[in-house]
This record gives sequence, C-alpha cells and structure tokens, in this order.
Amino acid sequence: MANPSFDVVSKVDRQEVDNALNQAAKELAQRYDFRGTGASVTWAGEEAITVAAETEERCNAAIEVFKEKLIRRDISLKAFDIGEPSVSGKTYKVTGSLVQGVSKEKGKEMSKLIRDEGPKGVQAQIQDDQLRVTAKKKDDLQAVISLLKGHDFEIALQFTNYR
Repeated sequence: MANPSFDVVSKVDRQEVDNALNQAAKELAQRYDFRGTGASVTWAGEEAITVAAETEERCNAAIEVFKEKLIRRDISLKAFDIGEPSVSGKTYKVTGSLVQGVSKEKGKEMSKLIRDEGPKGVQAQIQDDQLRVTAKKKDDLQAVISLLKGHDFEIALQFTNYR
C-alpha cells in the first residue's frame, strides 16, 4: 500500500471569479455614487481583469467593490494581484491578474519549511505547479497542513488529493 499523501495547489475557480466580476459590474452600473463616472470591471484576456473609471478615487472604489465580491465567493485576495491606477487618456485604468499555481521558488520555500520544522519522515516534491507531500502516517500530514496554514507564502493555498 502506498504512503498517505496530499497535494498543495494554488488554483482559482474561474467560474466563481466570473460570477464575482459580473456581480461587481452590475453593482457599478446600479449604484448612485458610480453613475456617470464610467466605472467598469471587465475581463482583459484569460487571466487578467481591467478596472477603469474617470477618476482615480472611483477606480480605487471599483477595485474595492470587486474585491468584496471575491471575498463573498470565498476566493482569497492572495489569488488576485492588482497594481495602482494609472492615467490612460481621460480615464484611469488598472489591470489585475489571477495568481495560480505554486511557483518553483514557493515550492522550494514550502519544502524547506517542511524539512526544517515538519515531522520526521515527511517528504515534499515539486511537480509542475503543485507540491506533493507524502508521509508514513496521516497524523504527520495533518501536522504539515497546519504548519503550512500557519505560514504566509503570499499565495492562496488549497490542499487536495488527501489520501
């Protein structure tokens, strides 16, 4: 029988993000304080989102509305990376992107933390954009999950394929 294992991944449900974006766009169209400001939230490609408005203040407020909708749909704000609004003609625009996958650097950082502070006999290996953690006992895997949850890696983490 194989050793118990789980995968550490960083994935975002695109449908949930799409729903949050549509809700935010609807709220921007209906709210009184956004009327006549040209505020909008739209997809700008597969993984990018553009927020635009006529003033920097309204652009920042539109970003906050979108973030609020993400939180309501249980999407971590660590999975959404956005910069500061910049002037583009007469409007302020900012493009944000969805952060998905565990990068090699983050994977190395996690496996080093598991090696240094985790239980003995736990192994972590980087596989593409995820980290596979194996151990002899399921209790050790639980300890590793709580260890990883307690440390901030600046990305949204999910634990899948627990067996």
